[in-house]
Amino acid sequence: MTHTPSAPPANSLIGPVALKPGLDWSALDHVDTWVFDLDNTLYAAGSRLFDQVHRRMTAFIMTAFDLDRDAALTLQRDYFRAHGSTLRGLMVHHGLNPHDYLDYVHDIDVSVLEPAPVVGAAIDRLPGRKLVFTAGSTAHADRILTRMGLADRFDGIFDIVAADFVPKPAPAVYDLFCKVHGVDGARAVLFEDSARNLEPAAALGMRTVWINTGEPFSQLGSKGSHIDWVSPDLAVWLEAYMAHLDTVGRAG
Repeated sequence: MTHTPSAPPANSLIGPVALKPGLDWSALDHVDTWVFDLDNTLYAAGSRLFDQVHRRMTAFIMTAFDLDRDAALTLQRDYFRAHGSTLRGLMVHHGLNPHDYLDYVHDIDVSVLEPAPVVGAAIDRLPGRKLVFTAGSTAHADRILTRMGLADRFDGIFDIVAADFVPKPAPAVYDLFCKVHGVDGARAVLFEDSARNLEPAAALGMRTVWINTGEPFSQLGSKGSHIDWVSPDLAVWLEAYMAHLDTVGRAG
């Protein structure tokens, strides 16, 4: 019988939890491609880094359309709900140059992030390729990964430009990602803070890990059978998986 959680389990904010009966770490033995979302996934949501991006989205709209803050926030949220991202809505309705927008909203202070050597060492041990699949720009990802000391851990970045500015969770974007990077979904795993963004990945046969930040956005789409593991933080999940690799004697 398929396990369908009606709500995120209470202990999903404590440690890694497998959501399917009988699922254990051996379900990852075949994986050769490890795919990571960037914002609030590779770095902890508690850093509040993405809050800076969100505020700059609002400021961009205020300036571009001469709106006060409340009106700009309303437009920002409406476009996100209707189009999957504020950027997509601005492009569809106003012909916005996406590069100007991305340059502006990603002009943030990444010094709030700490270097992450333990996460880096764990990623190194994962057998196979490691890829970043982000709704941000490659430049944004590079700055964050460099700050965290993770820039040399990844074999490629698939950004919103490569996706032709179509945001997750549009299934076509996942198909394109797999085509561009030669990913076999049945041999991959995706880590994401947005539960709804895991559903198309699961449909392609990927194993899925939901990083449950506890925020309402993170929990959208958390009901269903498309989530294999849930953890409050990537570092927590990696620590548990590294302990498993140590137990079975796999060095990665």
